[in-house]
Amino acid sequence: MRRIPAALFLFSAFAALPAHASIVLLAKGTLNGTSDKSGLSGTLENGMPANILGGLGSGLTYAGGNTFLAVPDRGPNATPYNSAVDDTVSYISRFHTLDLALTASSSGSLPFTLTPTLNSTTLLSSSTPLNYGSGAGLGTKQNGQPLGSGAPAENSAGKYYFTGRSDNFGAGNSGNAQNGRFDPESIRVSNDGKSVFISDEYGPYVRQFDRATGSLIKTFTLPANLNVAILSPKGKTETTTNTSGRTDNKGMEGLAITPDGKTLVGIMQAALIQDAASSSTKKMVRIVTIDIATGTTKEYGYMLTAGSGVSEITAINDHEFLVDERDGAGLGDGSSAVAKRLFRIDLSGAQDITGLTGSAAAAKAVGKSSFLDIVSALNAAGISSDQIPAKIEGVTFGQDVSYGGDLYHTLYIANDNDFVPDTAGPNQFYVFGFTDADLPGLVRQQVAPIPEPASWAMMIAGFGLIGAMQRRRARVRLFFA
Repeated sequence: MRRIPAALFLFSAFAALPAHASIVLLAKGTLNGTSDKSGLSGTLENGMPANILGGLGSGLTYAGGNTFLAVPDRGPNATPYNSAVDDTVSYISRFHTLDLALTASSSGSLPFTLTPTLNSTTLLSSSTPLNYGSGAGLGTKQNGQPLGSGAPAENSAGKYYFTGRSDNFGAGNSGNAQNGRFDPESIRVSNDGKSVFISDEYGPYVRQFDRATGSLIKTFTLPANLNVAILSPKGKTETTTNTSGRTDNKGMEGLAITPDGKTLVGIMQAALIQDAASSSTKKMVRIVTIDIATGTTKEYGYMLTAGSGVSEITAINDHEFLVDERDGAGLGDGSSAVAKRLFRIDLSGAQDITGLTGSAAAAKAVGKSSFLDIVSALNAAGISSDQIPAKIEGVTFGQDVSYGGDLYHTLYIANDNDFVPDTAGPNQFYVFGFTDADLPGLVRQQVAPIPEPASWAMMIAGFGLIGAMQRRRARVRLFFA
């Protein structure tokens, strides 16, 4: 176990862990509240507020210090109102900037206290027009009025917002970059801290946005075999009428970025339609690597063994990754959690399966080893299986902490509560601690700090105050000289 000078520790606790290193739950926290900081007003088609806070554990990424970014998915479609659009609404796609302060506990069952705070909400938009649905022939809103256009009322010249409405698409296949429908599932930040990368399930898409403004920078071109050719506002119709492409609502669920900031690594939640049709690959999901500079892609196979799908992937280093494999059981499903596990994989030496299907693709699937059984770890910390969220989806490494004089790395895990806290519980965060011995080879991404707009103002004011103090000191020294 590595020991370093106390001055280098970010935090310190006073009790020691057991002598044998193990992965342990260090802290858990809840982000309460019902409204985000988008500044939106009014209601969505299902009557819910446009600024509703929820589902933000769909994706979680570390951005340095106590700062994390979290992304909710396509919005509150767990509230039934119109099955013709899968109950989706014109919820504007967004990400949240959070402060997840981790401090040593002086009491309680866990050694650290996690205090989540929502700092800001950033809406995602395009400077060029997007495709939206007209709503014609698709029934009514909750109030009985015609559904109407899927274009957000907040749109303006040069700012067209992405939304979760399933009919917001135009001609062509599901990879049409001008489609306004977007179902964010994972988020990562660039090394310079200035942009974010977000993957989605509708395209599937991987898009790059300006972190400060939320404006679209780029949509990456993904392999054509991921797209469906026939589009519909009803996801299941897309799956049953297409012979290839992503399964509805099970597109690019996870996204990683290598620590050098050069490569994105996306992973599908479930088998593609053509892969599901083969007994050899019905449990195989595809990993897609994207060279950020060139756009070059490769595909790799990953076999499900514990869960029914994959919810996240995060980078250990430039070639190894943790994959979040889970079932759908737990809090929110009215059952007890069974399979929520993190597996370690290595893509170095793995074989590209682009263009391969069936047994030829299955034979080249990457190897895997177990890293963390989340259910067992939470059970050991006194959390019963029926209180473990069904949708454990956000996974990211965080800051290092000092505990008992030893260095521990942290792993933050978050849930997607589908905007229904009464059923699926609140927005929850779990922090696990582990050592180099538990996960050798870890290289954390280093993200340049980008102050929030309010922080810039405080810094400028602070510089002015410091200057005034220095001038005053100079005058005092002169007076007594």
